[in-house]
Amino acid sequence: MLHLSKKVDGMPQSASWTGTPSIKGSTESIRMALLTFSLVGLQFTWGIEMTYCTPYLLQLGLTKSKTSLVWIAGPLSGLVMGPIIGVLADNSKSKYGRRRPFMVGGGIVVAIGLLILGWTKEIVGFFIPESELRRVLTITLAVLSIYLVDFAINAIQSTSRSLIVDTLPIPKQQKGSAWASRMIAIGHLAGYGVSTLDLLKVLGKTLGDSQFKQCTVIAALALLLSVGVTSWAVDERVLIASKDADVKSGAVKVVAKILKTTWNLPDRIRAICWVQFWAWIGWFPFLFYSSTWVGETYYRYTPTASIAESSDTLGDIGRIGSLSLLIFSIVTFIGSIFLPFLVRSPNDDAKPGQRNFTPRPPAAVAPLAKFLQGSKPDLLTSWMLSHLIFAGAMFLAPFVRSLHMATVLVSICGIPWALACWAPFTFMGTEVNRMTAPSTILANGSSYRRLPNPSDDFSAPAPSPSLLRLNHLDRDLDDDEDSEDSSTGETAGIYLGILNLFTTLPQFVGTFISMIVFEILEPGRHPELHKGEDAEGVGKDDVMKKVTEGPNGIAVCLFIGAICAVGAAYATQRMRGLYKRTR
Repeated sequence: MLHLSKKVDGMPQSASWTGTPSIKGSTESIRMALLTFSLVGLQFTWGIEMTYCTPYLLQLGLTKSKTSLVWIAGPLSGLVMGPIIGVLADNSKSKYGRRRPFMVGGGIVVAIGLLILGWTKEIVGFFIPESELRRVLTITLAVLSIYLVDFAINAIQSTSRSLIVDTLPIPKQQKGSAWASRMIAIGHLAGYGVSTLDLLKVLGKTLGDSQFKQCTVIAALALLLSVGVTSWAVDERVLIASKDADVKSGAVKVVAKILKTTWNLPDRIRAICWVQFWAWIGWFPFLFYSSTWVGETYYRYTPTASIAESSDTLGDIGRIGSLSLLIFSIVTFIGSIFLPFLVRSPNDDAKPGQRNFTPRPPAAVAPLAKFLQGSKPDLLTSWMLSHLIFAGAMFLAPFVRSLHMATVLVSICGIPWALACWAPFTFMGTEVNRMTAPSTILANGSSYRRLPNPSDDFSAPAPSPSLLRLNHLDRDLDDDEDSEDSSTGETAGIYLGILNLFTTLPQFVGTFISMIVFEILEPGRHPELHKGEDAEGVGKDDVMKKVTEGPNGIAVCLFIGAICAVGAAYATQRMRGLYKRTR
């Protein structure tokens, strides 16, 4: 139901819209799945990149320390694209909506970048004969392709998350974030599942003559399909006119607006961002290097492993690492399904007048229902515990000496990852929609705010003005107790972009930590992947000896990440105190 009020002359101009958000589908589950389906292709692509790109760059001849610098692409793209795309999308007046054009455009760019990445050697070889210059240009093009993919994929990620906040009201934000977590798990599951297969045996050379090439083609197709499905299924409101403040700030002032908003974040949003900051220093080495770490552990400590005789070491390490990440994804998927039923939503902890409608259970089972509800941990507690579980697993990484133990530790992290993909966006979506609850203006000059409706499923088309309840904008009118449940998401883009800043800035920290660790512990080219003479003069016969010498640099990075995860748990506990004071 929409609450409509006439625009009052002389008052500041609010945002003007036409239409209301709607999602195709006959049931709420189908609608939630379609709304978040773009994240399947997104995470499938991330999975392929995280599984193969590190060993691919090492195979081209980069050292581990230089490879870690390449992965600045991830945080740099998030730092630039997240907030800027967020602001641009917030103010977009496209007839197709504010988010979907960026999603589709980003998907096309990612697909092109993936294909270039897969065929880097062939593209360079077509123009340059065999020489040192050819090797250097091949590495350069591969690195540029990774940057192109990361920048475009961050644009898709930012707008996909904002689309969820735009479309769902406060009571459904946790459910939307939980569905997003499930889709992320499905994407990882599919990506790592494909990576474990020997695609050359399954598909022949139809999509390429190597495992890596075939994975890039499949990832490109999967991303285009998933983004296309969500863009088809969701109808957005169309922005007709921005707020007065937004109109005055043109594109030149976008960066200034981002900095000002970041500096003046509301206390709760600032607390969410700092938890995310510390958590992602820990998650960065896990997400980018865990697959390679598992493969290296196998070759270091398994006597039957034959690196020197492998015809496709890149594919072998990728498949071995992907198997552990496949189990990790299964655990994440199971957790994303069941955890939302075992954890209290932030909306359940709100004041009675701010909660969405909850049906009263039958009298016969009321005591049991009350007990079960009271025994559920809240989302903040669950989030804090997830940091500690992740830290406990990664503290053991330097002491791992077997493939099975490495796989167990990676798998345990599936539960914390399920919450990492869910909790921060639930809290952020709730806070953003509470801030944007006041009336906005429709194209006919009237303003509205959404009233909570437990049966609101967003499957119906936009209601006509004749069906809206009229009211004036005068502030002496009694506000509905549930007005905070309205969902406009006007500023979702910029606030989620800022959250993305606090996700990407720690990745810079993680990158430089990794670079220092690798430079100290594992200088020179990677012996497992770069056969023959490396930069240190290590021959083929010395590969096994060099591989097993000294500590594993990735394991040390994972250990440092565990320390930061403990910091994230402490920041979450402080966030709890803030929520208690401001409730």
